[in-house]
Amino acid sequence: MNEAIRSKEVRLIDETGENVGVVSYEDAMARATTVGLDLVEISPDANPPVCKILDYGKFKYQEQKKAAEARKRQKVVEIKEIKMRPSIDDHDYDVKMRSMKRFFDEGDKVKVTLRFRGREMAHQELGYQLLQKVKGDIEPLAKVESEPRLEGRQMVMVLAPR
Repeated sequence: MNEAIRSKEVRLIDETGENVGVVSYEDAMARATTVGLDLVEISPDANPPVCKILDYGKFKYQEQKKAAEARKRQKVVEIKEIKMRPSIDDHDYDVKMRSMKRFFDEGDKVKVTLRFRGREMAHQELGYQLLQKVKGDIEPLAKVESEPRLEGRQMVMVLAPR
């Protein structure tokens, strides 16, 4: 900006947005001061660098507003967790599936945790079959992000919305 520009020649864009062309730095600076605005380096990597005559404070303010608007629009994807047991009843299973579908509609990922207790550890294949059933039932709505894997006494699978 202004005196911080080190190039002898610059490609100038005036305050109305017109491309003036390649001019000397001193000429560009003189034009900016006569209008009462700042000379701002827009593209320093270009050869010669591109400079624009504008109100720097207003420019920074508008940039700040654009960044805030972009932050407001972005959706933070949360990971919701559904906990089950291998011996889950049909109705309980249906309730869990309904809440999973709701989470996918909201755009969130779902982590399905299957907890084994006591002798259930001897029948991990039942837990694996249950997670395969979940995977099959939720197939139209979601894709499997991480396949079922055993972590200690629980089996975990992560699903993401399509």
